[in-house]
Amino acid sequence: MVYRRRVVDDLIDELFEHLGAIALEGAKGVGKTATATQRAATILTLTDPRRREVLEADLDLVTAAPAPVLVDEWQLVPAIWDRVRHAVDDDGTGGRFLLTGSAGPAPGTRIHSGAGRIVSLPMRPLAVSERGLGEPTVSLRALLAGGRPDVDGATDVDLATYTEEILRSGFPGIRDLPQRARQVQLDSYVTRIVDRELPENGVAVRRPRTLRAWLAAYGAATATDASWSTILDAATAGETKKPARQTVDTYRDHLERLFVLDPLPAWSPTFAPLRRLTRGPKHHLVDPAIAARLVGVGADGLLRGDGTRVAAQTGTWLGALFESLVTQSVRVYATAADAQVGHLRTKGTDHEVDLVVEGSDRRAVAMEVKLAATVGDQDVRHLLWLGEQLGDRLADSVVVTTGPFAYRRPDGIAVVPLALLGP
Repeated sequence: MVYRRRVVDDLIDELFEHLGAIALEGAKGVGKTATATQRAATILTLTDPRRREVLEADLDLVTAAPAPVLVDEWQLVPAIWDRVRHAVDDDGTGGRFLLTGSAGPAPGTRIHSGAGRIVSLPMRPLAVSERGLGEPTVSLRALLAGGRPDVDGATDVDLATYTEEILRSGFPGIRDLPQRARQVQLDSYVTRIVDRELPENGVAVRRPRTLRAWLAAYGAATATDASWSTILDAATAGETKKPARQTVDTYRDHLERLFVLDPLPAWSPTFAPLRRLTRGPKHHLVDPAIAARLVGVGADGLLRGDGTRVAAQTGTWLGALFESLVTQSVRVYATAADAQVGHLRTKGTDHEVDLVVEGSDRRAVAMEVKLAATVGDQDVRHLLWLGEQLGDRLADSVVVTTGPFAYRRPDGIAVVPLALLGP
C-alpha cells in the first residue's frame, strides 16, 4: 500500500533530527504506526506477546537495536518510557527513538513525564486536506501570522461530498472500503472498545449495553457542551436503575485515555481575560463517522435534516457533524503551527465562537462553522464582537463554509470553504 503523507510528517521531519525521542499519540487506526514506520530502522511491536515478553525481561534491547527504533504501543510495557528517557539523558543525539501509543499509561502506573526528553505529538484521523479532495489555498499558519493575508481559491467540493466524507471517516484503513464494509468496520471499532480495549486497560464493563448507549448519547451531543448528567439521562431514558456517577466517570476518563473521546476545551485569553465565560468542553468523538454511525443516520437522512441531538438548541445533526469534521481538521493544522484550539461561549450564550486557535505568541484566529454556501451579517456578529474585545490580539477571523469560493468580506472577515483550508 502506498503511504499517504500526513500533515504531521513535515513536523516530524523538522524535529526528529534534533530530538532524541518523539512519541506519536492517538486512537487506534489513525495511522501512527504507518507514519513512524517511514523513519524506523528497527520496529519493536509490543502487540506481539513474544516480543513483549522479551522486552520486559531486558529493556536494554530497546537501546541496543539499530536506530531509529520504533516501539509500537509502548504503553503495553510502561517501563520502556523511562528506559528511553534515560537513554536520551545519556545521549541526546537526534533521531533515535519513535514511540507510538493508542492509550495513556494506566491509572496507578508511575512513569516520568518525559519533559525535555520525549516530545509528544498528537495524531488524529485524516484532516480534510489529507484526503485528496483538492489543494488547499488558505493556510492556518498564515492566518495566525496576522496581516490579513489574501484569501482566494475555488473548489467543487459541495455539501453532498462533505456529507460523504463525514460518513467515510478519516481512519486510513476504513475510508476506502465499500460502504457496507465500512459500516461493519465502524461498528467493530466501537465493539472492540467496549469488549476488549477497556477490559484490557483494567476497566470492568459490567453493563456493556449501557456503555454503548452512553457512547451513542455522547455522539449525539457532538459539538455541544451538554452536561454529563444530561448525556447520562439521554442514554438511560426510561430506565429506573441508572449507573452510578462514579462508574460513568470511570468510563469517560478511560475513553479519553484511549483517545476515543476528543473533547474541545473551553478557551479564554491569557492576558486579556473576558468575563462570564463557560468552562465546559465541547463534546467530540475521535472521528465524526463514529458519531454518525452510533446515531444511525445515513447520507440521505443527514441531507434531509434527520438525526436526534442531545442538548442542542439550534442547528441540524449534519451541522453538528460538519462542525466536528472542521474541528478535527483544524486541530491537525494547529499542531503543525504550534497552536492550541478551544471554543468560546459566554454564560447565557450571548456570544459564542466555535473555534479559537491560539498561537505560541498568544495571537488568535477565531472561526465560525456554517453548514451553508453563503455568509450573511448575522453569521459574523460573534466574530466582530470578539475582535472588539481582543483588538490586535485577534490575528484574523474566519467563517468555514461548504461553499465554492474563498474570499474576504468588506468587514475583513475571511470566508473559506473547508476543502480550501490547510495547514
